[in-house]
Amino acid sequence: MRRVILCCVLVFCFMASTYAQIRNITGTVTDKSSKPVPGASVYNVETGKSTQTDEKGKFLIEAAGGQTLRFIYMGAQTVSSKVGSTSVVDAQLEVSATNLNDVVVTGYQTERKKDLTGDVAIVDVDELKKQSVANPMKALQGQVAGVYITGNGSPSAPATIRIRGIGTLNDNDPLYIIDGVPTKSGMHELNQADIESMQILKDASSASIYGARAANGVIVITTKKGKTGKTQLSGNAYSSLSTYVNKLEMLDAEGYGKILWQAYVNKNLDPNSNGLRYQFDWKVDPNTNQPVLNKVLLPEFLNATQTLRTSNTDWFKEISQPGIIQNYDAQVSSGTENGHYLLSLGYFDNKGIVRTTGFNRISARINSDYKLFNGALTIGQNLSVTKTKEVAADIINSALQALPIIPVHTVDGIGWGGPVDGMNDRQNPVRVLEDNQQNGYDFMRLFGNFFADVKIAKGLVFKSNFGIDYGDYTSRNWQKKYQSGYLVNDVNKVINTQTHNVKTTWTNTLNYSLESGNHRLNAFAGTEHYVENSNTFMASREGFVLEDPDYLYLDAGTGIKDNSGSGAKNVLLSYIGRANYSYMDRYLVSATIRRDGSSRFGANNKYGWFPAFSGAWRISEESFVKNNASFVDDLKLHAGWGKTGNQEINNNAIYNIYLSNYNITSYDMNGNKSGVLPSGFYLSQNANPNLRWEATEMSNVALDFSLWKQKLYGSVGYYLKKTTGILLLPPYIGVLGEGGNTYVNGASMENRGFELSLGHKSRLTDDLSIDVNGNFDMVRNKVTYLPAAVVNAYGGDGKGQNILGRSIGSFFGYVADGLFRTQAEVDNSAAQPNKGLGRIRYADLNHDGVIDINDRTWIGNPVPKYTYGFNANINYKNFDFSFLLQGIGDVAVRNDAKSYTDFWGAIESSSNKGARLLNAWSPSNPNSDIPAVALTDDNNEARLSTYFIENGSYLKLRNAQIGYTFNKQLISKLKMQNLRVYIGGDNLAILMKSKSFTGLDPETPGFGYPNPLVVTAGINVRF
Repeated sequence: MRRVILCCVLVFCFMASTYAQIRNITGTVTDKSSKPVPGASVYNVETGKSTQTDEKGKFLIEAAGGQTLRFIYMGAQTVSSKVGSTSVVDAQLEVSATNLNDVVVTGYQTERKKDLTGDVAIVDVDELKKQSVANPMKALQGQVAGVYITGNGSPSAPATIRIRGIGTLNDNDPLYIIDGVPTKSGMHELNQADIESMQILKDASSASIYGARAANGVIVITTKKGKTGKTQLSGNAYSSLSTYVNKLEMLDAEGYGKILWQAYVNKNLDPNSNGLRYQFDWKVDPNTNQPVLNKVLLPEFLNATQTLRTSNTDWFKEISQPGIIQNYDAQVSSGTENGHYLLSLGYFDNKGIVRTTGFNRISARINSDYKLFNGALTIGQNLSVTKTKEVAADIINSALQALPIIPVHTVDGIGWGGPVDGMNDRQNPVRVLEDNQQNGYDFMRLFGNFFADVKIAKGLVFKSNFGIDYGDYTSRNWQKKYQSGYLVNDVNKVINTQTHNVKTTWTNTLNYSLESGNHRLNAFAGTEHYVENSNTFMASREGFVLEDPDYLYLDAGTGIKDNSGSGAKNVLLSYIGRANYSYMDRYLVSATIRRDGSSRFGANNKYGWFPAFSGAWRISEESFVKNNASFVDDLKLHAGWGKTGNQEINNNAIYNIYLSNYNITSYDMNGNKSGVLPSGFYLSQNANPNLRWEATEMSNVALDFSLWKQKLYGSVGYYLKKTTGILLLPPYIGVLGEGGNTYVNGASMENRGFELSLGHKSRLTDDLSIDVNGNFDMVRNKVTYLPAAVVNAYGGDGKGQNILGRSIGSFFGYVADGLFRTQAEVDNSAAQPNKGLGRIRYADLNHDGVIDINDRTWIGNPVPKYTYGFNANINYKNFDFSFLLQGIGDVAVRNDAKSYTDFWGAIESSSNKGARLLNAWSPSNPNSDIPAVALTDDNNEARLSTYFIENGSYLKLRNAQIGYTFNKQLISKLKMQNLRVYIGGDNLAILMKSKSFTGLDPETPGFGYPNPLVVTAGINVRF
């Protein structure tokens, strides 16, 4: 009997040890339709270890028999399963097709996506991270309907963002809220890898919670937090090469000579009388009586001392370099039920395609939260420290104008080439870049918040949040000695600048939530106190013996000293309240009220009220839809009205300002009749105690829908946005005397718009899935009112034609009606001074037979008639492919480059010109649309006309990327959870542009930093 008992005990112990043995557990997570759920978290409750499912819903985790695996996925109920004797554990989740239970941050609180009543765009941040740019806002281009973004290719990726049009004559930038802290600048200082979510509050009913600064829309950003589970280490690295998509073709030394000769003979002057060192072998053909150029002659040296050898310099090539981008990010995070932490480090460096320019950022972030007293108190912080350095250069126009015959260096290879007598005073662009390369800035920024949440009672939470935004700007700018041709600077100078800016925001709110049966209520009330202090100091000195970075400090100078400084402060005090109510998840209403007081406004209007109301009807919850339209996942009609404000004026706009000006206020007060006169003061600005807030009211209605289990989803909406009381500093007539400057509220503006977003998701096979979405929007802007004092300050003729009823920034000028091609056309046209063959013919709009200022009209609208974007993601097995298209339609742009590419003397005649002039009109080339070469602008063709206003519509391939994710079982041997490699590119091609646009890139038609083509290779890894 004892043997039997002993055997049973041994068998039981063996089974128990087998059951408790740690082993690899595999499985598949699917939804109710048996489709795999990628990205679901699998968490071992006992050990704290976790992993995620791959694109096929499969996972691999260590566990022992009897332990519990918890399966977590956003928008699905959490499922738990115990590990048995087998090594396979599968799970099935009930995933919402539309993820309506996802929680999003919309203000001072979070809301379920299904409860939103305002126009809130939820950004897919993973799409932003595909682009190799310093500024995540630049990567937002083409992603969201109603958000229009422009920018150039500068290494720091500056971006101009307009949400639902231009709403004011002042600052139109949106307000950013990062982890509850407001800011209006420095988005290139934010590491994209740190962003967890981003919401755009487009309408007033959602944005009015931020009241005084929300008139231009609000972008809410939440950074990543640690998650419950084992410690995770992740990294991302990529490197990119960038170059010009294309370059403007300029004249070389030979071509410049040909056009110079043509300009002189067209003026009936001797071309050999020019002062540019060019000589010509030419004659007049006796048969045609037309001049003929045989040869362009140039001397070996440009100057008598023979230090400048005649060259054929391609200045674009000389200022350009291959751009190199490097980016490295690392994050470590962990968490338990009582707290979480995340540490992030980032390094970004972009050496631009223009020599010596670049942007560098080093960033660190620590986010943590801790629960105390059994979860009754939660404290934490989200803090980032960034150090940025940038060297910029506005050199494109200089490279356009520099003469090709000027060498980069003198014959010894050391000195700088430059203009000689008879040439213009344009600087050597390479010298400017080389001498400017140390003239960057260093900026240190501390940004973040400290918070505490106290659970007072069930559903009642007190929240206190203290935000800080500290910036320290320093620069040491050198102005070196140089000799570049006849351009000489024999006095060097150092300018030191420091700016310190401290912004603090203290917010306290009381939040209450109640859920009972079919009723859901969420409300909060609170106060917010915002203070901004800034001060700037500048000091300079001339006369340094050595131009060495270790020597060029102010104390080492021996020459003239100078200094200046300033300081400013502004304060906002706000009272906030909001209530959201939902009945049966079918009928939803929301009301907001905010009262802001600002130090920038007069005593009579220091405070402003900003209310908002919105409501929604989830039609899909009605029985007549549920019972008759099973293909409808979600159908919600929502509408709202709200009022927001704008306070972006000078801090001293409400005060009397007295300034000293020795030239106009000095007076012999003591009657000495000799010596230095004492200076007095004069009134520069009059106070206006009635100055008040700009106010923007917006009404909107929209329909959100999701059909066939999200195979088709989207939104369509319309809005009306009106701004009144726009802040102005109008001009004044001299008879008013001192203090004529006075800020007033005086202008009004209106925007109407339509927005459409559509998307489609489907899994075609077990291995192939697609997710595509597109957006389209139209906006119509017009100025509806201006005070009489400024009505003509924004374009027009002062005789009735003005900006009222038109888009702000509209172009006003002449209509170019082609070229004069025959003498009969010249003779029969309206009187036009110095008209002639090959010259631009201007339309006689008032039919009085004379071309003068009365023939001007409105010739272009700078607001696009529509914008659009299309994003596609395709997954096949372990491969993923994506691309982004972005475009704008029918927009007027001013192509200022034509002043140098199509004319010899429209601006001035001694700089370089574009190669297009080689195809200029002439008797032997009568079909050209480029005016005949003219030595002087006798026909006044530099005037603003439709010759310079072109259609800037385009369609661009903004980004494309292909990646491969390695099998998890393969990389698990290396202790990796995920490994992905990819290649891609940004600004890959202009797929379509208007035929009327003659420049290179309609997005940057002027002389800005060009948008480069960027090719990227990178790796993502998670442990």
